[in-house]
Amino acid sequence: MREYAVVLLAAALVTFLATPVVRVAAVRFRVMAAVRDRDVHVIPTPRGGGVAMYLGVAAGVLVASRLPSLQRSFEFNTQTVGVLVAGGLICLLGVLDDRFGLDALTKLTGQIAAAGVMVLFGVQLSFLFLPFADIGTLSLGPDVGVPATVLLTVLTVNALNFIDGLDGLAAGVSAIAAVAFFAYSYHLGLVGYDDVASAPALITAVLAGACLGFLPHNFSPARIFMGDSGSMLVGLMLSAAAVSATGQTDSQTLGSAANLLPLTLPLLIPVAVLFIPFVDLLLAVVRRSLRGQSPFAPDKMHLHHRLLSIGHSHRRAVLIMYFWAALLSFGAVALSITGGTVEVLVVIGALLVVGVMVVLSPRARREAIAARQSELAAMKQRSRAAHPANGTTRPRESPPAAVGGATDSPTAVPPAATPSTAASPPAATPAAGVPR
Repeated sequence: MREYAVVLLAAALVTFLATPVVRVAAVRFRVMAAVRDRDVHVIPTPRGGGVAMYLGVAAGVLVASRLPSLQRSFEFNTQTVGVLVAGGLICLLGVLDDRFGLDALTKLTGQIAAAGVMVLFGVQLSFLFLPFADIGTLSLGPDVGVPATVLLTVLTVNALNFIDGLDGLAAGVSAIAAVAFFAYSYHLGLVGYDDVASAPALITAVLAGACLGFLPHNFSPARIFMGDSGSMLVGLMLSAAAVSATGQTDSQTLGSAANLLPLTLPLLIPVAVLFIPFVDLLLAVVRRSLRGQSPFAPDKMHLHHRLLSIGHSHRRAVLIMYFWAALLSFGAVALSITGGTVEVLVVIGALLVVGVMVVLSPRARREAIAARQSELAAMKQRSRAAHPANGTTRPRESPPAAVGGATDSPTAVPPAATPSTAASPPAATPAAGVPR
């Protein structure tokens, strides 16, 4: 465990120190997230933070390869190296998309290619247990395992991309998911089913470190976004962890590791850990398909947008998403470790009730609406001059309306009260700054 802690801290430190450098480079090369009607931010913000996260991941893997115990995870398989190579490819694809805006087909092709590289290094679904109709465990050959692995990877990559809509949301949810996967993988090693120094445990440890190192720069108000370079990298690594930890073992041999849940465990853990991103992805695809739109057509109806629409502040909406991700992820892991004791079930049930009350109770909603209005007022007063993107892009003349009926636009001054504006060119009017 101490070596994993060293690896996590190394990944977090490198990511934390590299992010400001990446932010300066993003501003210099105009890798900026412009303000769109469906966005929550109101000032063009640098993106491409996935580059710093990848550097942190690479540093964590390098440190692990030099530690006595974790060296074993490199001796018997190439999965970690494969994830590092595939992660570099998909991160590069994301950088190109952050800068030039690639079309959906090009990104999908790149995602499939990166997943294929990962498969070549041995990350592949080998077993699938179906707990119904007495089917039992299916041993998947390459003709089924390879496309299934690629499909899972592409789904996870796009699911993480879909929830990357609020400051700190994707990084925090990904860190929670990575820690949950690490706890599950490490437990399997402790009980003797797998080696403690395993590929999935190492992958999730470095990923958790990279996300935690990036989060201080990305939490509201974000100074940089992870962009597609980060969300796709995180999605690929989480899918690799799910395949390595659960998809390469026969679940019917897990009796000693999971007590009362040996058969449903390989299905329960990945679904629970990635439940929030997958549900958001599914709802978005269904919603857009019913409207006759492309599944990749953007809108403002994601889960985090709905939390904002009922009045929750930006930070509160993010924290609520953290709560649900942690409850589902660690609840599933706790069930797998304890075998589903009554005490664990009672705690999970109580937390479920608390979570629903916080989201939907009238008093909580009134407080959330007041907090959201205060937050919008503070965003209006924040000066554009304090933003790192100052002077790199032309500010919007009319910021988008805030979710929930409030407005982001500053109080308009009648033209008659400002005769000097008639003599000034339009480009010189934003001297007061654009609200954040």
